[in-house]
Amino acid sequence: MDKENTLYIDLKDGRVVIEMLPKVAPNHVARIKELARAGKYDGVVFHRVIEDFMAQTGDPTGTGSGGMGEPLKAEFSKEPHTRGAVSMARTNDPNSARSQFFIVFKDSNFLDGQYTVWGRVVSGMEYVDNIKRGASGSGAVAPPQDKMIKVQVAADAKD
Repeated sequence: MDKENTLYIDLKDGRVVIEMLPKVAPNHVARIKELARAGKYDGVVFHRVIEDFMAQTGDPTGTGSGGMGEPLKAEFSKEPHTRGAVSMARTNDPNSARSQFFIVFKDSNFLDGQYTVWGRVVSGMEYVDNIKRGASGSGAVAPPQDKMIKVQVAADAKD
């Protein structure tokens, strides 16, 4: 395991381990590592969670309209949005991803080539499956929402 390109996300039920893909999305991986190392993801909620689709997080406001850092240029690839793929959220502008990302619960190939995949869950997907779902079609989660307790690059992890 390349600890410099492995991300730990501690959830209420356990640790999710993500293999980051710097060869596929170098700028997005760099942003995720920068924010994780600054502690910016710690305590951030999953604000949009849609059954049989995905769990989205990374907005410090918890509303879905916030973000951290300047917008990134899209790094679309042939990486598929299969179960456990970790991909950047964005607006209608392909070059608008900042800090929000989502993890897909099941294969969602209709997203392929339209969103930047920067990682894959390699263990702990069962903890992602336990994230509290939102109501209605939007998937907005009413408080209290599940959150990322701690996010860290494995190379920096103390535990």
